[in-house]
Amino acid sequence: MDPVELFHQVAATVPAYRAFLAANNVDPAKVTTFQDFERLPMTTKDSYTLRHPLPDLCRNGEIGDMIAVSSGSTGVPSFWPRSVADERVIAARFEEVFRDSFAARERRTLAVVCFALGTWVGGLFTINCCRHLAERGYPITAVAPGTDRREIARVLPELAPYFDQVVLLGYPPFLKNVIDTEDLPWASWNIKLVTAGEVFSEEWRTLVAERAGIADPVRGIASLYGTADAGVLGNETALSVKIRRFLARRPDTARELFGESRLPTLVQYDPDVRFFEEHEGTLLFSGDNGIPLIRYHIADEGGVIPYERMLVFVRRHGFEPAVQGPERPFVYVFGRSHFTVSYYGANVFPENIAVGLEQPEVAGSVTGKFVMEVVEDARHDRHLTVTVELMPGEKPSEETAQAVGASILAQLLRLNSEFAAYVPPAQQMPFIRLREAGDPEYFPPGAKHRYTR
Repeated sequence: MDPVELFHQVAATVPAYRAFLAANNVDPAKVTTFQDFERLPMTTKDSYTLRHPLPDLCRNGEIGDMIAVSSGSTGVPSFWPRSVADERVIAARFEEVFRDSFAARERRTLAVVCFALGTWVGGLFTINCCRHLAERGYPITAVAPGTDRREIARVLPELAPYFDQVVLLGYPPFLKNVIDTEDLPWASWNIKLVTAGEVFSEEWRTLVAERAGIADPVRGIASLYGTADAGVLGNETALSVKIRRFLARRPDTARELFGESRLPTLVQYDPDVRFFEEHEGTLLFSGDNGIPLIRYHIADEGGVIPYERMLVFVRRHGFEPAVQGPERPFVYVFGRSHFTVSYYGANVFPENIAVGLEQPEVAGSVTGKFVMEVVEDARHDRHLTVTVELMPGEKPSEETAQAVGASILAQLLRLNSEFAAYVPPAQQMPFIRLREAGDPEYFPPGAKHRYTR
């Protein structure tokens, strides 16, 4: 993709972007080089998409043929127009996974879409991309039980025996929970998984592969990196998974490459259709979508690594990949940078938790300071955990913990429609840990407080 050429196309056809440039005193005619492009102001949801009417954000002021919805901390929806052309581009990411990792060209494949259905971004978009693959000649049949576990358990035994393999597509903790708790003959169905929305560990990949009877976790489980704003931006390949598994055993090497020892999602992307940049440890991208976006700051912590640089790096550390991969750049993603956590694919915002602690039935017992995190237990199940600081003189009690948990959950369900739609009811109640005021681990006096870990 030539980002300068895309810039001029968007500046000429998108009313909102013309207004954005004018407000920032940018003359499009003077943007002629990549260096000029790099000096363009970033766009964000707050500075750009929320400030203009939906038609003005689209090419020639025309809304696409389908709209997906995402929502932020207040539950107010954001609308993301899509077109069939957008889906075809993004279907290429699904195709790479199904073709290269799952050998779906040669195998009759049942694609079971376990993302939330309705207006939400994930479900219908995934169904459409699977059907685009069928249109391209892949023997793929899609069924969409969504997040209804009873329906998943009902359709799988009926349909799976007719196919050579079954691909479950959904959020990592949801798929693991289904595999763990539904008494189904997983190993006899040649299961594969496509996940999105959250970073998971390589221990998680190995464990889930064992429980699902997946012989090769490298080619049997693939993660997609996507956003509501632009659909799927990149996908795991056998090469990226091999590299990630190598780095998972070497935190010092991972820190040298990524700047942190924690392991990000590592995917490859197609520079012909998406252009990535790094900005202060976070990602910007440009792409032609239902809403074309230029230098859009998605606030994901991460970075870009060229293909050759990645291969030189891992070889220098003694790793020679045994699998072939596309010669395309890598992008790594830690997650959202402005203090959210991702749980079952839903962004959980500090504002949601704070409102729960401000309710009259609990406000007298807590200071309002808290730390939220998604904690993985010994079984590799993930739980939304909120550590809450008590008022001076208050002592932890089960009664207070239950009241705090109930208050937070009520506000999450009220304010965060993604949480309500994505997280299964049985996993919605947060786990509450109460700490006395000034706890040195979570609430040290005088330190700048961070609301997430």
